[in-house]
This record gives sequence, structure tokens and C-alpha cells, in this order.
Amino acid sequence: MSFLDITQGQSPLVLGLPHTGTELPEGLAERLNATGRALADTDWHIHTLYEGLVDDVTTIRTRIHRYAIDANRDPSGTSLYPGQNTTTLCPTTDFDGKAIYLAGQAPDAAEVEARRVAYHAPYHAAVEAEMARIAARHGFAILYDCHSIRSRIPFLFEGTLPDFSIGTNESTTCAPSIEAAVYNACEASGYSTVLNARFKGGWTTRHYGRPNQGWHSVQMELAQSTHLATEAAPFAYDKAKAEALRIPLKNILTSLQNWSPT
Repeated sequence: MSFLDITQGQSPLVLGLPHTGTELPEGLAERLNATGRALADTDWHIHTLYEGLVDDVTTIRTRIHRYAIDANRDPSGTSLYPGQNTTTLCPTTDFDGKAIYLAGQAPDAAEVEARRVAYHAPYHAAVEAEMARIAARHGFAILYDCHSIRSRIPFLFEGTLPDFSIGTNESTTCAPSIEAAVYNACEASGYSTVLNARFKGGWTTRHYGRPNQGWHSVQMELAQSTHLATEAAPFAYDKAKAEALRIPLKNILTSLQNWSPT
């Protein structure tokens, strides 16, 4: 698929990059208002942050923006966080609860389904295929889902997010030793860290987390204050911050590449 960037490695580790894209399907930008066209809820520069940290890793990235389709939402439309503010499979508001479409331009159910088929399904078909390929080679595979978010978004959560928010859906999506390896590496880094707090892992983490079958998954939600100059437009990459952050991130990914069920 032209909107998917896939790099195949041979190690047990797969990196998912569902929210770094800024491309929109033809004609969609004209239907968005100024808030929507700002694309503020992008996981800015995350593919750059993780690039080259470890060798021989598989990466799967969609260049389609989450305002067109959120590849980390349940394709059925079921909320991942019942009772809490969140955004939908095809968002109509941003993370601040503000409308992103011009009046009367939001997608109807038929359009949502068409976008799911066109963009969500192919992305997950690629993830499924790569996890199966890696598991066939090693007997297991580990999906590390790469995310970031502004550290303060009152519409979604109170206060300020920690630097590292690890999600394993209440320790169900991976082996305990994988969860411990990620958490311990974060704790040792000196960055603030939480496990299964506001972000417990999106649909990707929950769907592919099948430890009884040898499929393990972890979501990492980074506060954007850790690697951006400011958490506002133009969301510039801060190289000095990022280089400091890449040290613990490399430790995390290395520990996952070296992990063994035994």
C-alpha cells in the first residue's frame, strides 16, 4: 500500500507507528476547519525519535493522519476508555474537544466504513502479517507501539502526564518479564514513569497482546515535553532533548530484542 512504510527485520521486535503520519485523503483537508487543518494531535517526530535505535527491527508506519482514521481505535467503534473523554475511529473533535470539521462536513457511517476498509484494515493486515512472520521465525514476537501526546490536555486527563506512560492493559498483553523489563528501564532512566495509568494500551496493544500464543505487546506513550521544543505549533523537534531521550529508549528496545521466553 502506498501509504504504508514497512521495513522488515529479523529480530523478535516489531515497532508500530500508527500516529506519525500527516497525509490526508484527497478532498479531506477542504472539509476541515482551521482547528482540524492544524493536525495538532499528530505524534510529532516519533518515527525520527526511534529511527536507528536498534538494528534488524521491523517497523510498520502509516502516513495517513489520525483525523482521517485512527489506526489505534477499535474498528467496531467501541470506546477503549468507557466513561472517559476520548476520540473516535474517525475523530470529529481534537484532543481538546474542539470540532475539527466545517459545519455539515463530518463523515457519516458509510464514509467511516469506507475509511476503515481503505486505511485501518490494510495497516492492521500488515501488523498481523509481520507479527506472524516474526513469530514463525522465533516462536514469539514483541510489538512495541510507539506513541506521544501533549503532557497537559485537560479534556482527556487531569494534571500533567509522566514522561513515560506504559500500557499493557493491566498486565494482560505481554509476559510479566517483558512488562518488568520496560518498566525497570524507564525507572532507571530518571524520567517519570507510570504503568497502566491513564493510558493502558490502545486497540493495537490489546488486539495483538496474546501472550499465551507467543504474541506480546506494549504501548509506550511519551509526553511530548520530552522531545519537542514546545508542545504547540510548530511542534519543533528538540535535538538535545531527543538525544537524551534516545538513550533510555535504546535500552528499552535492546532489552526487548534480547528477551527470551526461557
